[in-house]
Amino acid sequence: MAQKILMPALSPTMTEGKLAKWCKKEGDAVAAGEVIAEIETDKATMEFEAADEGVLGKILVPEGTEGVAVNSLIGVLLEEGDDASAIDALVNGGAPAPAAAAPVAAAPAAAAPVAAVAAAAPVAGRVFASPLAKRLAKAADLDLSLIAGSGPRGRIVKADVEKAKVQGGAAKAAAPAAVAPAAAPVAAAPAPAAKPAALKPMPWQSYTEFPNSGMRKTIARRLSESKQTVPHFYLTVDIELDALLALRKQLNERDGATYKLSVNDFVIKACALALKKVPAANAMWTDEAILQFDDVDISIAVATDAGLITPVIRRADQKGLSTLSNEMKDLAKKARDGKLKPEEFQGGGFTISNLGMFGIREFAAIINPPQSCILAVGAGEQRAVVRDGAVAVRTMMSCTLSVDHRSVDGAVGAQFLAALKPLIEDPLQLML
Repeated sequence: MAQKILMPALSPTMTEGKLAKWCKKEGDAVAAGEVIAEIETDKATMEFEAADEGVLGKILVPEGTEGVAVNSLIGVLLEEGDDASAIDALVNGGAPAPAAAAPVAAAPAAAAPVAAVAAAAPVAGRVFASPLAKRLAKAADLDLSLIAGSGPRGRIVKADVEKAKVQGGAAKAAAPAAVAPAAAPVAAAPAPAAKPAALKPMPWQSYTEFPNSGMRKTIARRLSESKQTVPHFYLTVDIELDALLALRKQLNERDGATYKLSVNDFVIKACALALKKVPAANAMWTDEAILQFDDVDISIAVATDAGLITPVIRRADQKGLSTLSNEMKDLAKKARDGKLKPEEFQGGGFTISNLGMFGIREFAAIINPPQSCILAVGAGEQRAVVRDGAVAVRTMMSCTLSVDHRSVDGAVGAQFLAALKPLIEDPLQLML
C-alpha cells in the first residue's frame, strides 16, 4: 500500500524546515531505517530515515526547498505491488488524510527521528504491519495480533517487533489502535499589530546580503525573549589559574595520554561539582513551581557558521576530565558540521560560554531559557594582585554569572561562585 512521506518535526520548536537534500532518487529501493533525506531544522541539519521498506515512488518537494511546513507531503513510498495509480490516488486526495507522524527508535548512526508515513485506516480482523515487521515477527515466532503498533493508525513497525522480542512476545494490544482524530479547526488569528518600519541602509551604503537561516532566526527570537522577559542580574568573581595551568601541563605531557585538556574542560568539571554543592542554582522557572534538576547536565556554547548552538554534556559531575574533554571535542565537531542529534543539544540545566580564547577579559552572557544561569568565562591573563600584603603577579580569570532572579536568588548565585572559585584554584579537588 502506497504511503505518504511527511515532513517531520525534528525538534520541539520546529514548525517548518528546509529539505536540504534527497539521499534517494525516484525509483530507488528504500530499506527500513535507511536515510532518505537531510532536513535543515531551526537547530541543525539532521538525517531523516524511512520507517518501512519500499520504493521511493515520487518526490513532491525538491531538495533545496525552504519553509516546508511540518506534516506536509514531501514524497510517496511504494510497497510491493503498487504502481503509478497509487501515487495519483495519494497525491490527488484518493486516500485518507495522514495521521500524525509517530517516530520510532533511530539507529545508532542516525541523527534524527525516523520518517513517518501515513497508512489507511485498519479493516476489522486485519493486522496492519510493514513487510519488514512481518518478516521479523515470523522469524521470531511472534503473533502480530498480540503486538501493539506504534506507527500511524496502529501500524506495526520494526521497533514494535523488536520491543516484543525483548519482552518475550508479551507486548499485547489492549484494544484496537484508535484512529487519530481529525485536527480541530484552528481559530481565526487576531489581526496582527502594526509592525515597525523595516530597518534599511542609507542609499549611499553598499553591503552584502546574507539571508538568515532558520537557526539564526530562532536564536534571534529566543535571545530577544530572554532579555525582554527574564530579569537578569550579574555576579562577577576573579579566579587564580596558576595551579590549574600547572596541573593541566603536567597531565597533557604524560606518556600515552589520549586527551588534550583545555582550561575549559577544568571549568566544566568545576561547574558540575559546584552545582552538586549548590543544587538550587541548577534549576528552571515555571509559573507553577521552581524545578530543580536531579542531574547535572551542562550546555556549552559553540559558535558555528549558522549561529550559536549549545551541545549538552550529560551528568558532567560523574565524568573524569579526559572523558569530558574528548566528549566536548566530539560534540563541538558535530555542532560545526550540523550533525547534532536533538538529544545532544536539548535539555541542559546550566550553560557555560567561554570567550577567553579570543582575549575577552570579561563579559555578561544572555541566559539560555528555560535555564536559570549561564557562566561567562573570560581570558586568563597576568595581573598584579595583593597576596599576604605584597603585590604579586598571578594569572587571573574573570567569570560572570548571569542569573534569572525569579528562580535563583542573589545569595544562591553568590554561593555557587563561592563553591566554584576554590575548585578551580585548587584543581586537585577535581581529581577526587
